[in-house]
Amino acid sequence: MQCDACEQTFCKDHIRYELHKCQSSYKKDIQVPVCPLCSKPVPWKRGEAPDIAVGDHIDRDCQSDPAKQKRKVFGNHCTLKGCKKKEVIPVVCDQCKMNFCLRHRHAIDHNCKGNNPADRAREAALARAASGSDIFTKRSGPSKPHNTSNKASASVARTTNLPRAFAVATVQGNLSEDEALARAMQASLQDQAPLTA
Repeated sequence: MQCDACEQTFCKDHIRYELHKCQSSYKKDIQVPVCPLCSKPVPWKRGEAPDIAVGDHIDRDCQSDPAKQKRKVFGNHCTLKGCKKKEVIPVVCDQCKMNFCLRHRHAIDHNCKGNNPADRAREAALARAASGSDIFTKRSGPSKPHNTSNKASASVARTTNLPRAFAVATVQGNLSEDEALARAMQASLQDQAPLTA
């Protein structure tokens, strides 16, 4: 019998490549890895480990149930234009009800168009800070509720296009974060005290 790799003649006992130590067996002795989940042959490149090819097949092409479930783990993709990040858990914005990645989860980070009470409070605080009046001094006499929606919308129109750090610096001035938070809480309590009394 003639060997199909080295083309030499051998008996039936020595025709196998390993028995006659065939020098050309690498050309013909090709083993194709089989996927352990779907039992299909997996193509792979020479010089590459078959395990890598099988792993890629399981991650991308395998049609078995366990492989499909593994791919669905990262199914929550970010809806921000240009972002291709996927998360394990859904991160839904409370305002616009869209799903985002952890990097774009905050309303400022994805330019949220939604409007909720927290946004209105932030807009009002920005409007008070932009008006130049000192909101942190004690008021004398009763205060009546007033409509700040025009001021707030004008302030937001001015600050929406500003960078985030600049908008924070505008509100805080030269105060540290703790001082600014304490003053904001104090002002909020002063604003709410006449309404609840």
